[in-house]
Amino acid sequence: MVSARYGRSMLGCLFTVLIFVAVLYFGSNLAGPYWRYYQYKDSMSQEARFGSQVTNEEITRRLHFKADSLGLPPEAYRLRFNRTANTISISAEYQEVVELPGYTRYFVFKPRVEAPL
Repeated sequence: MVSARYGRSMLGCLFTVLIFVAVLYFGSNLAGPYWRYYQYKDSMSQEARFGSQVTNEEITRRLHFKADSLGLPPEAYRLRFNRTANTISISAEYQEVVELPGYTRYFVFKPRVEAPL
């Protein structure tokens, strides 16, 4: 004789799907700031590689456009340059806030790149 246990298996599957969706949702909220940080740092690196050909003002203008397109906070627009005879370094510091239900997390990012001139 075969007995059907539909309710128990459906509830287990629904619970697993709910857990998976919650992990994806909260994971994407936490991964977003790190993804923007890596994109911004990559842009900084690219600008530093061509630093001998452009001025600090031009690099600043380009990185401001990038920060704006990424939706970074205003602190990310404050860039620091250090040029020596052989190298250029570009750095910034900014903070992003991630709000989760019942929890707020502050992330401080300090992108810094250095490249030869």
